[in-house]
Amino acid sequence: MFSILFSLKKERTIEQQVCEIQKGNQTLHNQLIQQYKPFIIKTVSSVCKRFIREEDDELSIGLIAFNEAIEKYSPHKGGSFISFAELLIKRRLIDYIRKEAKVREVVLHTDEEDENAVQTYLDTKLSIDEFYKQIEQEQRREEIIHYQQVLKEFGIHFHDLVEQSPKHKDARINAINVAKLLVDNEELLKQLFQKKQLPIKQLENMAEVSRKTIERNRKYIIAVAIILAGDYVYLKDYIKGVLPS
Repeated sequence: MFSILFSLKKERTIEQQVCEIQKGNQTLHNQLIQQYKPFIIKTVSSVCKRFIREEDDELSIGLIAFNEAIEKYSPHKGGSFISFAELLIKRRLIDYIRKEAKVREVVLHTDEEDENAVQTYLDTKLSIDEFYKQIEQEQRREEIIHYQQVLKEFGIHFHDLVEQSPKHKDARINAINVAKLLVDNEELLKQLFQKKQLPIKQLENMAEVSRKTIERNRKYIIAVAIILAGDYVYLKDYIKGVLPS
């Protein structure tokens, strides 16, 4: 009997463990953080581009972000916990690095009377700006990879969106508004991620567009809803650009 119980425990997915932790299992919470500490260190190191030690502030930021991922992860929004945690750790580290860089920039700026200090300030600023660009490119790429994984759960690929996205701006805005209605309704959103189908009938009653329009833009509406419901900073900026100000 013990071996059977042990086997069942061993087979629990990390998503199931996170669900148990969210219900109050503090012992499992501590175990999971210790178990995935090497993953956290590796993720932090990939952002900082150097070896990470136990006493480094960046590791503390990573641990806090991993804990935040445990608290915020929602399986019905699609994607694995690990990919979500990785995104969150990297995002929090970038925020921290930017904050630290601004502090250094202020310190250097106070010494601008010194010619050498001015050059140091300019060189440092250029290095920081270049670092930001590289990190943001990596973040965009990883967001897209994570997004593609979730889309696949719905049988949708990027080329589908290119081919089937509404061609006219008004049609795109209408489709995005339908997606927003869906995301704002917790029950319909849960149904979307559980059944991997768009609740067309319910949306038809809520939206100011026809059933035919919803069906025609089904994949686009699902794709936008996934972005709005998920933790996609850069992809959400794209949607903001489509909507009128």
